[in-house]
Amino acid sequence: MPSVINSDDGVVSGTSGLKTTGGNDGLLNIQTNGSTAMSINASQQVTFNNGANLPNTFGFKNRIINGGMVIDQRNAGATVTPTNGQYLVDRFYALVTAASKFTAKQDVGLNNYFANSLKITSSSAYSLAAGDVFSIIQKIEGNNTVDFGFGTANAQSITLSFIVNSSLTGTFGGSLMNASLNRSYPFTFSVPVANTATSISVTIPGDTSGTWGTGTGTGFLVSFSMGTGTTFSGTAGAWGSSEKYSATGAVSVVSTNGATFYITGVQLERGSTATSFDFRSYRTELALCQRYYEKSDGNNTSLFWSGNTTNTATYYFALKYAVTKRATPTTAISNISNSQFPNTIVVGIESTVGFRADSTSNATAAAGFFRADWASSAEL
Repeated sequence: MPSVINSDDGVVSGTSGLKTTGGNDGLLNIQTNGSTAMSINASQQVTFNNGANLPNTFGFKNRIINGGMVIDQRNAGATVTPTNGQYLVDRFYALVTAASKFTAKQDVGLNNYFANSLKITSSSAYSLAAGDVFSIIQKIEGNNTVDFGFGTANAQSITLSFIVNSSLTGTFGGSLMNASLNRSYPFTFSVPVANTATSISVTIPGDTSGTWGTGTGTGFLVSFSMGTGTTFSGTAGAWGSSEKYSATGAVSVVSTNGATFYITGVQLERGSTATSFDFRSYRTELALCQRYYEKSDGNNTSLFWSGNTTNTATYYFALKYAVTKRATPTTAISNISNSQFPNTIVVGIESTVGFRADSTSNATAAAGFFRADWASSAEL
């Protein structure tokens, strides 16, 4: 006979309270009003009799892609001085209003659990103008946030969590925005000790106002400020109807020459509690990134045609993507090699599943070829 722990409201039994019954077979039943909800056997295996409510435990709980900064298709770990809109690692790009104020690179992790982080290094002691913005941003596809219910009466609270390490201390800032940039929630987070990994959690109440994308376009923007002027800074902890990338008075990383800021473990999930980071396999994380950007391996071989050629005849190579794209991408061809062809390859047809590369021969000969590298972007 199993041991029993029963929470009884007394309606049926006549007596309420927590009731226990001892057993001798190593089994334990957890009950409410005499009905078993959960059983634990001697091997500590748990059985739920009527299902389990385990929010954010299984599936795609983290709506941030590449939050562990493990994928860097474009830069392969190299340091970049970003121009406006340039990607630093996959899915995270820089918004900058002045050039050459910081560098960025994929770097080592901040603790034993994360292999990588994104490192920002200030390049000068820059004085912010009112209209300046220096932010690290990820746009999240609307398909991945539709269950948040933003813009409706059923808007859910969400929680943003991450790990940072900075040479500066103080109150830093960021924000959450919609695609139209007319709904924003500035937030703050504290770094009390310099050069020490700090775990951050910010709970954001659901926004019942505004328009929030629910399709293949942008649903949310998440911004981490490296320095924001007064025009684009707002009151922390409150929804507003304007474009804000940070909270008023937040630390400006770009205003201290040589200052560093590392971030990793970025997670955005439904609910009011930060749960453990959703570690996904490298293969899965890469595939999620490739929905927005995919490239060849850089060896000048993945796009390749060879054969006998006829002068002025056009030859075609069709390439299928590893992952279907969010939308029809824009493809760039580079690093072209050829024989019996001009140094030109054009993209003849593009779709979400692949593209066709075309080149017109300039000679009638045997053993002609063209090959090249390519990169296809369907970023938000």
